[in-house]
Amino acid sequence: MSGREHRLDALAATVERLRGELAAVQESADARALIGIATGILVERGHGGPTQAARHLKELAETAGLPLLELAADVVNAAAGDEVAQALPSTSPKPGGGHHGSSAVVRLRAAEAGSLTGDPQTVVDTLIEQVLAPLGVSAVALWAVVSGGALALAGHAGFPRGEAERWQYVPPGLGVAAQRAVAERHSQWFGTMPADVPGIGKRHGGDGARAVLPAELYGRILGVLEVCWPHPQPPLPAPVSRQLNALADLCAHTLPGTDEPAAGAAQDPVIPPNPLMDLADGLLDPVLVLRPTLDDQDHVVDFSIMYANERFADPAGRPRAMITGMRLLEAYPLTAREGGLYEHLLRVHATGEPFRAERMALSFLADDVSLTGLATVGIGRYGDAVLLSWRLEDKAARLAALLEHVQRLGRIGGFQEDAVSGDIVWNSQLFSLFGLPSTAPPVPVERLYDHAHPDDSVAIGRFLRTLLHHHHAASTAFRLQRADGGVRHIRVVAEPVTDPAGQLLAVRGAYQDFSSQHWTEVALAATRDKLADTEQHAAERNRLALQLQRAIMPSSPAPVDIAGLHVAVRYRPAEEGHLVGGDWYDAVVLPSKKVLVAVGDVAGHGIEAATGMVVLRNALRGLAATGAGPAQLLGWLNTVAHHLTEQVTATVVCGIYDSQTQVLAWARAGHPPPVLIHDGAAAALPLPGGILLGAVAEANYEESRLSLASGDRLLMYTDGLIERRDRSVEKSLEQLLHIAGAGTPVLGEHLDLLLTHARSDTDDDTCLIGIDVS
Repeated sequence: MSGREHRLDALAATVERLRGELAAVQESADARALIGIATGILVERGHGGPTQAARHLKELAETAGLPLLELAADVVNAAAGDEVAQALPSTSPKPGGGHHGSSAVVRLRAAEAGSLTGDPQTVVDTLIEQVLAPLGVSAVALWAVVSGGALALAGHAGFPRGEAERWQYVPPGLGVAAQRAVAERHSQWFGTMPADVPGIGKRHGGDGARAVLPAELYGRILGVLEVCWPHPQPPLPAPVSRQLNALADLCAHTLPGTDEPAAGAAQDPVIPPNPLMDLADGLLDPVLVLRPTLDDQDHVVDFSIMYANERFADPAGRPRAMITGMRLLEAYPLTAREGGLYEHLLRVHATGEPFRAERMALSFLADDVSLTGLATVGIGRYGDAVLLSWRLEDKAARLAALLEHVQRLGRIGGFQEDAVSGDIVWNSQLFSLFGLPSTAPPVPVERLYDHAHPDDSVAIGRFLRTLLHHHHAASTAFRLQRADGGVRHIRVVAEPVTDPAGQLLAVRGAYQDFSSQHWTEVALAATRDKLADTEQHAAERNRLALQLQRAIMPSSPAPVDIAGLHVAVRYRPAEEGHLVGGDWYDAVVLPSKKVLVAVGDVAGHGIEAATGMVVLRNALRGLAATGAGPAQLLGWLNTVAHHLTEQVTATVVCGIYDSQTQVLAWARAGHPPPVLIHDGAAAALPLPGGILLGAVAEANYEESRLSLASGDRLLMYTDGLIERRDRSVEKSLEQLLHIAGAGTPVLGEHLDLLLTHARSDTDDDTCLIGIDVS
């Protein structure tokens, strides 16, 4: 989802939240207006300015132990002396504080305050919520009298909004109860609504009791208040009747004609397009009738939902009565997405050109959750109104579309042949498989010979005999020679349809083009043969490398004593058998009676690493016979690695031990430091400088000297002993020093212990030399 759509979803959720907050504000607006009127009365009576009067009103409420709203209603009631005051019941004290009839005082005076807004719909909403609901009233209609005895619906509550839209205008002479009340100039009471009297809400079972009350102001009837109960009722008590008449007169303040004659003030409303609603009811699809909402410049800013037919089902689960009367962007804010439904509505309304889409994505909000579905959408303009229909895909339609896509993706075409009539039915995909136009006659299954490669005639004959003569399901594969000259590899599977007597009635089946799979299998077979040759060659190379390595590097040679040194070696190959590494070691007495000890690691695996190891090991032996020191030897060995081998790089630690002085001269080329164990404490030797072998043509190496004492133990190793993927080399070296310091006196057992507890996880070889000074 794009950032714009995310912002639109957030905006839609905000609209829902603000709608709830607006309802709460409207509920308290009338109460605040009533308190403001009471404060003004106190100001007029000399209780200071507005601030002092408001404080005085609050103090009076606290002293009397009454809610502030209830005391404000009492103040207004005492000061008014009008019809509303006369209609109120007695306010005698009742046990526990308060007054009888106080709730009626509050409700009536709050309704009166609400009438000051001049908005008939707001007043109607206030009446049914604050005053009439406790009387069991279910619906209210406020009519405005217009020219010629007609009525216009100025406000309503409790009716299905589709019903209210039908009654926006009542022409003269229709004989509804409200017109009778205007003509007779007095209230009408119906304990049960007569069947011969038309009226709003009757088509939805609204045959309960009704009170029809003229809304009169200054001796002129400006409208009618129609109050509806859901069930028949006995006549109302006189106090309740007085209250209802007072409410009707309050409503008159909100109707056109308050300041001038009614006939000149009100304009005849536009008669709603009932034929368009009848057209919507006659359609099989869910339909909304929309009317454009214009701004001051006559630009369309939204569409009002005038009517929803009976087949319409709101995707969010709301009833049709709740949707009717709302604005489209209020009911479905996500339609305003770029390229969405709202843009198409504007285009159709502006141009008059109809719009239709078979599979259009529509998004809706349900409990602040965005839902998206595919629908068939149609939009048409009729006069100034717009008809919008959408039909969300049901499960059967989705399955049918899914089957079509599966056949297309799987390159499958279906057929059925009637054995009695000879009729053949192919789907569109099958014509495409055969390379035929959709107008071409289908190919009977028994004529496959004419379209197959001649070499496949035996397989096709066996298939047809099994299917058409033995009446058993059958399948085969053949090469289809298409009309365009192409050749496709086809698999056909079919089954017979027989009657109870075993007579063939029809044949049905499917063709599948598996050409891509066939050629993939051919290529895979060729690749498999080539890979087998490559694997055999690689295995042979690995076997040779392993033999070479084992010949030079036995895993655990017997310990040797050389010129005052006791030397033991352990070699652990990589866990993966095919990863033959380049680790090596050497311990040899030189012509000078000094001892050469070395450990090295050639980069890489396989035959190249093994041959590189042999070259460097033998070269070092030969160079050491010259009597040069370790640093000079590594400089020469770097030249060998760089110039005389094929891009071999390696790390080496090399030492020459003089048994006369018990001094070890050593140097390193990028190798981990040796470990010295002296008096039971293990420590890594300080590292002299030196780059790995073969990296550059010329390199200089530093040389260090170490005096050894009897009982000292020196460990030299390759990085396979300490490298781990989950920790640094420094941490691994610390663990090695800890284990090495707790070793056993026997050198071979000590090396085995180190290999056991310092296992690497990098699939690398490990070479370990232990040297005891005796």
